[in-house]
Amino acid sequence: MRTTQFSILDRSRTREGHPPGTALRDTVELARHAERLGYHRFWVAEHHGVPGVAGSAPTVLAAAVASATTAIRVGTGGVMLPNHRPLVVAEQFGVLASLFPGRIDMGLGRSVGFTGGIRRALGTGKDAAEGFEAQLAELLGYFTGAQSAHPQVHARPAEGLTVPAFVLATGAGAQVAARAGLALVIGDFRAPVKVLAAVEEYRAAFRPSALWPRPYVVISGTVAVAGTTAAARRLLVPEARAMAFARTHGVFPPLRPAADVEREVAGDGMSARERDGYAQALRGHVHGTPEQVAADLGALIERTAADEVLVTTSTYDRAALLESFERLAGVAGLVGRG
Repeated sequence: MRTTQFSILDRSRTREGHPPGTALRDTVELARHAERLGYHRFWVAEHHGVPGVAGSAPTVLAAAVASATTAIRVGTGGVMLPNHRPLVVAEQFGVLASLFPGRIDMGLGRSVGFTGGIRRALGTGKDAAEGFEAQLAELLGYFTGAQSAHPQVHARPAEGLTVPAFVLATGAGAQVAARAGLALVIGDFRAPVKVLAAVEEYRAAFRPSALWPRPYVVISGTVAVAGTTAAARRLLVPEARAMAFARTHGVFPPLRPAADVEREVAGDGMSARERDGYAQALRGHVHGTPEQVAADLGALIERTAADEVLVTTSTYDRAALLESFERLAGVAGLVGRG
């Protein structure tokens, strides 16, 4: 796996008993840790009005991450274009790329707000994702000076800068990435057949661009590495419980300690629907000892011919999470920066 890049996406998950600010500071510290271990990129995400996620302003958080590190690439996974005006996004990335030249990535998605109230507050509608391709073209045009939506408008300081752009493959994202000649980010590991089909479609339809002369595929998913399979599975427990709760209550909560979740599962505190959702949320992720993870990831990389793996692991125990990324760095053969 030495020829495959490994990167991290952190969603700034909040933890029960800790304020959101702690989650954001933990994200910055994790970026420092990732840089020391030799990871290629560190990305942050965009979520609005979610109790369990503190990362609501990805370009602001990316600036904090870039300021706290020196060499690792920093970006977004991603900025959701339906929530923003392309001019503003171009300006934000222009500022980032000017402050941290050669280190900024522009990951872009087409998702809209989770609830009607959030969508209204953002000034978007449920069908806003349908305009993603046009928004993307306008955004990219602000960097080249060739955008036609508002020909008299120039994005400063973005115009003339080269910022690598990636499309997150939700819905029609793979086709849009291929037509625009951009890199593709696709997950998750639990649906390999679907991922492989989208990757093949993307490569077949790819049109070379100034940003990406050839297709570039990033596969994304959860990876947990520990000394034993059971310990690695335990890292998945807090996020699985949060996912099950969200699907049954409509609210994505902060992470709880694995021991608390396991007591709840062993008792009678969960409905049958929640138990089903919890079991489903635990399935299919890459986890285990370094040897097991190396075999599973190696098979995924070989099957998809991925250029890069973007890992997005969340758990309550921060020390165990850092150790998991350290073990994964060993699996991937990364060379730390000291």
